[in-house]
Amino acid sequence: MNVMPLRLAFVPLLDMAPLAIAHELGFARSEGLALELIPAPSWSSLRDMLLWGQIEAAHILAPLPVAMALGLGGAVARVDILQNLSMNGVVVAVSAKLADALRVAGHGFGFEDARIAAADLAQIAPACLRIGVPFPFSTQAMLVDYWLRGTGIGYELCTIPPPRMADALGAGEIDAFCVGEPWGSVAVETGAGALLLPSRAIWAAAPEKVLAARHDWIEENPAATGALMRAVWRAGKWLADPGNRQTASELLARPEYVNAPPELLDRALRGEMIVTPRGELRKVSGMIRFHEGAASFPWRSQAAWFATQLAERHGLEPGASMRSAKAICRTDLYRQYLRGVGADLPGASEKLEGALSHPMAVASERGTMILPSDRFFDGQVFDPTLPER
Repeated sequence: MNVMPLRLAFVPLLDMAPLAIAHELGFARSEGLALELIPAPSWSSLRDMLLWGQIEAAHILAPLPVAMALGLGGAVARVDILQNLSMNGVVVAVSAKLADALRVAGHGFGFEDARIAAADLAQIAPACLRIGVPFPFSTQAMLVDYWLRGTGIGYELCTIPPPRMADALGAGEIDAFCVGEPWGSVAVETGAGALLLPSRAIWAAAPEKVLAARHDWIEENPAATGALMRAVWRAGKWLADPGNRQTASELLARPEYVNAPPELLDRALRGEMIVTPRGELRKVSGMIRFHEGAASFPWRSQAAWFATQLAERHGLEPGASMRSAKAICRTDLYRQYLRGVGADLPGASEKLEGALSHPMAVASERGTMILPSDRFFDGQVFDPTLPER
């Protein structure tokens, strides 16, 4: 069988798993693709590789294509979101010094309540909290801004590549960070800090990474686009099987992928997080999701939420920003290419974000779709239609 070579870039994180699994377990090969997975040292370098055609597709921060659609971040081409790669999987950590101060102040490291965490942090935080994030246009930066808004905590965001986060925290370069696993757990293992929150405590269904490609490449290569989406979707479905977690952890731990201890990767996949160097265990349902609950569907409303946050921060018109963000979410291609492999397709391509406090069955083609809670910690509900009325 003839195979088509495709170059895909990633940053070493647990949530690049669907790409590694698609390659290693033959899902890509069965679709006629030969994947070359290329690690990138930073999100800026990965973005530039994609924009300048050095790769065909990428594992990329969910808000980054949105930012590019809004004309931010030096975009020279339109980049489309083909599907979500992961939901959640991010942690907020604080330095050992702040962790000790929090404990003295009575914080119990419950790892679940964003309001309590912010209130306790406000009591002991320095005048300006230095918080590491992987990129300015990242889910991490968006969630930190959203969480700390109105708390009275002064902070600055510092861009640090994910694999360097634990070292930066331990060296005192930053006071806290928000990053994807396993780099938060690495900070706990090395004694550099403690975990304060999972990202799902701020937004219960936050899209984290997406599969993205240049719009012009997608238009010129429909067969390859469909094949890649099917391979990645099948990989995500495989990852959703609890029986595959150990195999996935061992595979991802390899130097060419995440290059981290497999037990740390396994913890995040199981949602059993060690949150302090004392060994305190917290169980987190839905710590990271690749497939279940329509996790891979590229909801236009999620992109629209990112767009409104970026518009507020950069003085852009919200309605126009939302329209631009929705346009790059290729729900049309998701429906076209994944219907035949068994994906249950929602009846709509956008929804109220933050409206679900509990899992709920929703209209879908196969009638089997149950969406998990997508609640924001403050109870806000985002309506993606309001600015367009």
